[in-house]
Amino acid sequence: MPIHKLIGFMVVLSWTVLGLAPSAFADIYMFKDKDGVITFTNVPNHTGYRAVLRSGRNPLPRTGQANASYDQLILTASGRHSVDADLVRAVIRTESDFNPVARSHKGAMGLMQLMPDTARLHNVADAYDPVENVEGGVRHLRMLLDRYQNNLELSLAAYNAGSGAVEKYRGIPPFAETKEYVRRVLRFYDSYRSESLQVVNSVHP
Repeated sequence: MPIHKLIGFMVVLSWTVLGLAPSAFADIYMFKDKDGVITFTNVPNHTGYRAVLRSGRNPLPRTGQANASYDQLILTASGRHSVDADLVRAVIRTESDFNPVARSHKGAMGLMQLMPDTARLHNVADAYDPVENVEGGVRHLRMLLDRYQNNLELSLAAYNAGSGAVEKYRGIPPFAETKEYVRRVLRFYDSYRSESLQVVNSVHP
């Protein structure tokens, strides 16, 4: 490992082991290339980096704060594609917990955890850009709802496991991850819809 990368690794490791508060430092991002070389930086220059430490000045927002901060973005995309905004919120909550730099071990990226092929399908150039990510994710969700005639469970299963798996098993695939995913999204969806109804009732008693 090159010395500057080793030093970066040791700095991050020291913060973790010693429990030092990172509030005095900038956000730290990590990138692992195809040869397994790990690079740490506070200035990521491409979308392959993922956040590994957040400074105290710029912490990841709590779910409620994140929900509010992305609300207009969600409303705009859901309105454009005729998808319930509460469903979009539920998918984002399940996929990334409103973390715009989330990256799964399978390579899914951003708020709605778009896989590279899905991002390309919907012309998403930067999957870590919240505007592009939500637009692409909502468009993909609309495509699945149309494909499965608005069957919500099948559409969500396809969002998680792919349409091929849904069609192979002629229903929700027998994968524990996918079954739990569908349950979680539906649970969050019910919760968001209840909150929305309470807001409407408070405005129009």
